[in-house]
Order: sequence, then C-alpha cells, then structure tokens
Amino acid sequence: MTLPVLILTIILSLLKILVSCLPTDAVNWIISKFKIHAEISGGNAIVTFDGKRLEGEEKIQVINYFNNARFLKKNHIFPGNEHLFLHPENSGTPLVIDTKRGKKDVRLFVYIYSDRVDVVKQYKKKLISYSLFSDSLQERSMPLIRNLV
Repeated sequence: MTLPVLILTIILSLLKILVSCLPTDAVNWIISKFKIHAEISGGNAIVTFDGKRLEGEEKIQVINYFNNARFLKKNHIFPGNEHLFLHPENSGTPLVIDTKRGKKDVRLFVYIYSDRVDVVKQYKKKLISYSLFSDSLQERSMPLIRNLV
C-alpha cells in the first residue's frame, strides 16, 4: 500500500513542477487562445470602410492603432439582441476588418466614438462585443474616414 502511494505522490509532484514551470512561449500560446482582443497581422487582413478597401499605409496605420488599443470592457450580448450590436443607432459607418484566426474567418466591425471604440467580433454564428480605448484611432481615424466619404 505504501509503494503505490509513494509512486503516485512522485508522479503528481513532477506534474506540478512541469505545469508551474512552463516556458514563456507555451504560456503566451495558451493565453492567446483565450484573448478577446487579439492582435491582427496586416498580411492577411482586409480593411474596408463603406465598401471601399483601404490599402497601403492607411491599412497598416489603422491595424497598428487597433492592435495598440487598450481593452476596456466586454459588452454582454443577450440572445435576440444581436442586431442592436451589429447595427447600433447613431454609430455611423463602421470599419470592417476581415481576417483569419487559425482556421476561422473572423469579421470585426469597429465603431468609432469620441470616448471609446466599440468592436463587434463575428465568427461562425457567434458574436462578441467589447469596448476599447485608443486616442490615436479615435482622433486620427476620424479625418481619414471623413476623407474617404
């Protein structure tokens, strides 16, 4: 009876040490799987505004501003209220970012307000809404958007 308990204790101790001493890359990979506001790479992203595709420096600038934005809060979407988040009143035309995350196609609707940036992430049949704070996206994207209209 003592030998099986001793072996089990040693195995559990080794497992505990292994889990608590994971390399940084492994920890970052695990955390990235659960991030709401994940970074977008410019290579596989398509940024459009009002049906017009942004290219070159404008696209890179918008993506950099989006990646550097700070997460404020997650907005809860109740079943049946999805249309309120996809087409909010008094929001104007959103920036639409189409990208891939792993094998999934993800579409981001970015609504820019003076005090925050609302993002609605749509993939498969799921919707996730959250708010960001980005001075550069709020201030510098508004003239960019006005010039495109």
